Amino acid sequence: MAASSPVRYLAPIALVVTLLAVVVVLASSGGSGSGNGERAQPTTTMREAPARRTYVVRRGDTLVSIAERFDVDSSRLLALNPDVDAQALQPGTRLKLRP
Repeated sequence: MAASSPVRYLAPIALVVTLLAVVVVLASSGGSGSGNGERAQPTTTMREAPARRTYVVRRGDTLVSIAERFDVDSSRLLALNPDVDAQALQPGTRLKLRP
């Protein structure tokens, strides 16, 4: 049986080196591709929601979760919506978020 050629190990080694290079490049750029070392800020977040005036309740919503999502105090939501029962929010109910 002939001795194995070392050339047959070059492809797997090249693959590992390439993957390591990609990981190093992504880690140094913060994954944003900007190359300046700073992480890119997301364009929108839950806290940056536009100043909507109303919100339609969805299944699973609570008054507190809605208040947190739109950065409004839950007592303020109750004051703006006196006819709403915070313990029994129904999907489809329209809530005032701002006066």
